[in-house]
Amino acid sequence: MNIPILGNISVEEFLRDYWQKKPLLIRQAIPDFVSPVDGDELAGLSLESEVESRIILEHGDEPWELHHGPFTEQTYAELPESHWTLLVQAVDQFVPEVADYLKDFEFLPRWRIDDLMISYATPGGGVGPHFDNYDVFLLQAEGRREWKVGQLCDSNSPLLPHPDLRILDGFDTSDSWVLEPGDMLYLPPRLAHWGTALDNCMTWSIGFRAPSTAEVITHYTDFVARFLTSEDRYGDAGMTPLQDPNEIRREDIERVRQLLREQLDDDNLLLSWFGQHMTEPRYPEFLQGHELGESTLVEFLQDGGALVRSPAARLAWSQLELDGEPAILLFSCGSSRPFPEHLVGFIQYLCSQDLLTMDNLQPWLDRDEAVTLLCELVKQGSLECMDE
Repeated sequence: MNIPILGNISVEEFLRDYWQKKPLLIRQAIPDFVSPVDGDELAGLSLESEVESRIILEHGDEPWELHHGPFTEQTYAELPESHWTLLVQAVDQFVPEVADYLKDFEFLPRWRIDDLMISYATPGGGVGPHFDNYDVFLLQAEGRREWKVGQLCDSNSPLLPHPDLRILDGFDTSDSWVLEPGDMLYLPPRLAHWGTALDNCMTWSIGFRAPSTAEVITHYTDFVARFLTSEDRYGDAGMTPLQDPNEIRREDIERVRQLLREQLDDDNLLLSWFGQHMTEPRYPEFLQGHELGESTLVEFLQDGGALVRSPAARLAWSQLELDGEPAILLFSCGSSRPFPEHLVGFIQYLCSQDLLTMDNLQPWLDRDEAVTLLCELVKQGSLECMDE
């Protein structure tokens, strides 16, 4: 199936030829695109303490000066007319009209999406030549920005000396394009890129979560350790006779490897950790849950109320076997819980919908497990009550 936002190429072609491999320029990925947020509104968000924001000034008291928000109106009054950029993280969590555009990217796992950052830049503004360790789609929202792409980078790529910014010391341009509103550029991980505003412009960056190997190993071993007892230890029953008591032999290392493999080969344990890790909310403090009894919830829905998915909530599901029986594992904001297979349709629906009403929940409200789960998600803050 061809996807308009990919320039009408198929998902299969995009995943085969571009995803994590090479850039893709899509002219008019969203034709006649008009941003629901303008530069003034973006600056207004940066005044709020709960919003993560930065300003990068190329020619301040020192090269590439970085300032962290929240900002004030005086901050903007003192900025020069050019060569600065405002970046506001996770705008999708504050502006529902922005979050709606993330649905255009559901040809990729929803749990992989990190956030939608918006940058506003004055002429000449940018963040310098750099690279990211994750995939990103760059959608031009207002004005024009020139994008250059260069070499593949890694942790050994030379950087300019800077305490906070990772700006490349050297850039080998291989392609460049000027993007106008509605145009979009996909960039795979580690590809050097450099964006420069040609006039006052705004760019949306849709980034994807990609845990590092170090993060996977560290977090997973911490997770596994919670389930191990002091009796789970290295053992060497059946060892062969020693030739030198000071030697660590291959068979000793094999025992260690087997000890580790027993944990790594536990599919359910690995699945539980991964789903919890990938659904951890970026801003858990935004989840405001409250207690709601099951009968009260049903009455609330019958009276025309609705349950709305919190912008901070992350949900996902997977299939597994428990005690030889098929089951469904629901992940919600860093936690997980198994359910019987007959609730698979309900779990899938919860993960895919942002608005739940009596009409679309009716088929499941006669099942106690389903109503209990809805109450638990309200208590967690993943679902919020909205009156008619």
